[in-house]
Amino acid sequence: VLDVGCGLGGSAFLMAEQFGLSVDGIDLSKNMIRIAQKKLTSYGLSDRVTLSIADCMGIEKIDHYDAVYSRDVFLHISDKFSLFKVLYRCLKQQGKLLFTDYCCGEKPWQTEFSDYVESYGYSLHTIDSYTQLLTEAGFTNVQGIDMSEKFITILRSEIERINLSDIDHSIKASLTANWQDKIRRAEQGDHRWGLY
Repeated sequence: VLDVGCGLGGSAFLMAEQFGLSVDGIDLSKNMIRIAQKKLTSYGLSDRVTLSIADCMGIEKIDHYDAVYSRDVFLHISDKFSLFKVLYRCLKQQGKLLFTDYCCGEKPWQTEFSDYVESYGYSLHTIDSYTQLLTEAGFTNVQGIDMSEKFITILRSEIERINLSDIDHSIKASLTANWQDKIRRAEQGDHRWGLY
C-alpha cells in the first residue's frame, strides 16, 4: 500500500499492525517523517513500513501497488488530473484507490468560505467533479460519497476531546473556534468531505 501524505504514520502503522500490510508512507514534511520514524522504531514495524520524504506527483513506480490510500491531502494539489494519472499508473491492474478529501459545494460560496479556501491555498472540487476527474484519469467503478454529516459528527467529538484535554486554555479556545467554524461552513453546504 502507498500511503500518500502519511504524516505521523498513524494510518500506515494501523494497516501494518492490524492487517499485516506492507506500507510505503510518503510525506513532504521532514518534521512529520522524522517523528514518524521514531514511532516506527518504537512500534517494531520497520519490516512492514517504510517512510520517506517524497512528492506524490513524482512517483515513478508503475504497476507496483495493490492499493493507494490518502486522508485529506489532495486539497493541497491543484493539478488533480495529473495526480490521479500518477496514482493510476503506480497501481497494479486490479489496484484500489481509497481516499478522503475536503470538497466544496457548488459556487457561489459564502464569503467566509471563499476567504478560508484562499487563505490556505486549497484547491477544492465538488464531490461530483472529483468523481469525473477520477474517471477521466482511467479509474473505473468510481464512487464518490458525501461524508459531510460524518465530518460534522467527528468535529463535534473532537471539540469535546479538546475541551477535556490538559492543553493551554488559549490553545484550547483557538482549536475549538476553528472546529466550530468548520462545522458552520459544512452546515451551510460550502465545506464538504468526500470519500472516494
